[in-house]
Amino acid sequence: MRSIPPLTALKCFEAAARLSSVTLAAQELHVTHSAVSQQIRLLEETLNVTLFQREPRGLKLTEAGRLYALDVRMALLDIAKATQLARARPQEGELVVGTLPSFALHWLVPRLPGFRATHPQDRIRLHTSLEVQDLRSGLVDVSIRMGPGHWPDLMTKKLFEDRLLVVASPRFQGGTLPTTAAEVAQVPLVCASTASWDDWFEAAGVSQRPDTLPFLTANDSNIVLGAVALGQGIALERHSLVAGALDRGELVQITNITIPYPYPYWVVWPPRDEVASKQARFVAWLEAEVSRYLSGLQSGTAPHD
Repeated sequence: MRSIPPLTALKCFEAAARLSSVTLAAQELHVTHSAVSQQIRLLEETLNVTLFQREPRGLKLTEAGRLYALDVRMALLDIAKATQLARARPQEGELVVGTLPSFALHWLVPRLPGFRATHPQDRIRLHTSLEVQDLRSGLVDVSIRMGPGHWPDLMTKKLFEDRLLVVASPRFQGGTLPTTAAEVAQVPLVCASTASWDDWFEAAGVSQRPDTLPFLTANDSNIVLGAVALGQGIALERHSLVAGALDRGELVQITNITIPYPYPYWVVWPPRDEVASKQARFVAWLEAEVSRYLSGLQSGTAPHD
């Protein structure tokens, strides 16, 4: 690594090359004009290469300088990315849980006080995303996913299967709610992109289907439920996301007709010895919470705190 020039000189050179101005580079780096000029001269002396041509109107990159600037810029971006990853990786005593924003907000977060009460040594950091997170990066300790399972090189446990049901705000249409599947077909429909109204209408035995697609489809169920809360339509959504709102009276279920959701929930984690204990604690707690949740479904109530 002795052949690497001083990082300060590289940063000054990259900024001056990108901005075509020592003055602008100095402003961006919050240093003086002379400091940037001095670092560029130091770099040229270290490399024994002329990077800039000094002209009356300022500096102009030589061809060697242009090529070197491109390589230095990529290297600095790699350093910035590596630094960001280092900061994002789990710290000591921290458990990073990856999951969908909707599942985090409506199912997991209401239950986390129970985990904190039994495992005060573990600090939870939620990493939510609509994309499947690569656990090999080391940014996430454990992830809750929906899907078919069988992810290679990962430890997995199936949590539960979900169902889709129709929900509405009790204030929808001034409180005049549809009561039958045929009436559901006549009102504005919203759904997440993975939910299928066609399957629900088929299960309901409605032969006269709506001629139009749902007026709103979103890839995040939080958007769907937000639209329902605003009275913009009724939604076909996962029970795990609406159980709390149903209990609180914020939503009401329209008909008792439900259909299976095609993708079960799984808890997934990489087999790394150094974090096995905190993963094991979270997975055991999660399985107990799922058991409580499923028992509540069987008894007609769905505990969520």
